[in-house]
Amino acid sequence: MPQIMPIKELRNTNEISDRCHAKREPIFITKNGYGDLVLMSMETYEELIAGVETDLAIAESEAQIARGDELLDPADVFKAVRRKHFG
Repeated sequence: MPQIMPIKELRNTNEISDRCHAKREPIFITKNGYGDLVLMSMETYEELIAGVETDLAIAESEAQIARGDELLDPADVFKAVRRKHFG
């Protein structure tokens, strides 16, 4: 269930920080009864961004396949990476 709190409760920053880290989910801040801000821990933010980046990479790959772009052989890709990074 989402955590929701009014903006006037932002005074207690230590409690808010503890809640963000304990629940590992965002806290939605309201102002005059309407959504205004979203607070979350750095860890939660980084996980969210990593998920979005993964989803974008998958979508780009699917678009390339749908366009009929040339696909790379995984074995060749791994060989190139090994040569580049391990000599």
